[in-house]
Amino acid sequence: MPIENPNSKIENPLALLRQLEWRVRHAVENVLSGEYRSAFRGRGMEFDQVVKYTFGDDVRDIDWNVTARLGEPYRKKFVEEREVTLLVVFEDSPSLHFGSGAQSKREALLELAGLVMLLGAVNRDRVGFVHAAPGGNLFREPVRGRGQILHAAATLLARPAPGATDPAPEMPWRFLARAAPKHSVMLWLGDFAPRAEPEGWAVLQRRYQTMGFRVDDPWERALPAGESFAAYDPAAGRLVTIEGSAAERAAHATWCAQRETSWQKLFPNPLSRLVVTTEDNRLDALVRFFHARMKAGVTR
Repeated sequence: MPIENPNSKIENPLALLRQLEWRVRHAVENVLSGEYRSAFRGRGMEFDQVVKYTFGDDVRDIDWNVTARLGEPYRKKFVEEREVTLLVVFEDSPSLHFGSGAQSKREALLELAGLVMLLGAVNRDRVGFVHAAPGGNLFREPVRGRGQILHAAATLLARPAPGATDPAPEMPWRFLARAAPKHSVMLWLGDFAPRAEPEGWAVLQRRYQTMGFRVDDPWERALPAGESFAAYDPAAGRLVTIEGSAAERAAHATWCAQRETSWQKLFPNPLSRLVVTTEDNRLDALVRFFHARMKAGVTR
């Protein structure tokens, strides 16, 4: 397998983003239409008042207490938010260097981050990011406008990768709680190895619409069959020999189960988490994700 250079980064990120931009615009104008906005905003976040129910209103908004008291149907009315604020949180851990094919997990995840930021730009939303890395964190406050968002996305994609022997980054949870306005979308992208729930995570879930995006390598889902081989383990920073023994496969299955349990605990709603592989088309995966959220009427 190719060994990812721990010091590598995406060359000419602005050129890559411009290549992706036309695909994003096509998806928004011809495939997603208003679904991107509905997928984030849902039916509105802020309660306004109770009004009489009329034919065609969403029955999910009926206020049954008021309806029972007054003897005729009333519904809750929500204030429609006029813009989405999207905060992309990129957890840049050394384990993202892994790649059994032509692309590492880090490259695929950065592309996914860039696509989401471009979607925000096309939809005239505010977009910012936090890059959490072993050497320190970088914050760019949410901004509006194609040029500013494109520049922010290029800055994120150009960030140097952590070294293979670096520790996992320390996530700035307290800072994140005030990094964006209430009801913003906080999109956490990372490797999501098995972990305990971060302190203060429940507070962030109440403050923001939280979503998680993860990229898997095919070898993470199933160890390759065949003879033994050497592979680079970026988490350990060394070459390891995979023999394909029953014990190795059992340990791998246990790790996968623990990771999935931790992942689902962080994002209990299946429509708040997205997993793609390094071989998947990331834009197609995003389109399916937004389709599913809008169809289900998800607001959180």
